[in-house]
Amino acid sequence: MRLLHLVADAPAGLTVTEAANRLGIGRAAVYRLIGPLTGHGMLRRDGDGRLRLGAGLLHLARRAQPLLAEGALPALRRLAEQAGATAHLTVVEGGEGVALAVVEPSWTSFHVAYRAGARHPLDRGAAGRAILAGRAGVAEPISSSGELQAGAYGVAAPVLGVPGLEASVGVVALAPLDVDTIGPQVLAAATAITTALS
Repeated sequence: MRLLHLVADAPAGLTVTEAANRLGIGRAAVYRLIGPLTGHGMLRRDGDGRLRLGAGLLHLARRAQPLLAEGALPALRRLAEQAGATAHLTVVEGGEGVALAVVEPSWTSFHVAYRAGARHPLDRGAAGRAILAGRAGVAEPISSSGELQAGAYGVAAPVLGVPGLEASVGVVALAPLDVDTIGPQVLAAATAITTALS
């Protein structure tokens, strides 16, 4: 696991020698680790022999997404009902924000239909900007107006404290949202999701 984390944190990949030095073990031990990890597609060697993450990790990540969504659903349901707005869990995938789970309120006459799987840049919209704030350690609610869709208003907060997960939870509505009211609800949902996924 430490080897996988080291490779993940090295955008240019790692040589076996670099990996051995960082792990504090011999090169032979690194080769013994590489064998099964490459066999399962978790690691690969590029043309220069540098270690890089393998496509097998994508398969594991896809299988984990339903578990993330399932763990977040109770908090999203509470948030949607409290706020009277569509609640969503957004995760980072490929440098974009992706709506992983969406819950619509049951009691409103009209609400935003937001499709799970919808993608958007991280620097636009409350959900993406909350993720960027979370990277900086800021856990405050973020609001947006019309950044992703004209006439849509959002409030989101980062989900912090779940290792390996960059995410936010938020709501989107057709009318302006009072951040003083909705912000604490979104923060409570983020805390509940952190607890459920930890």
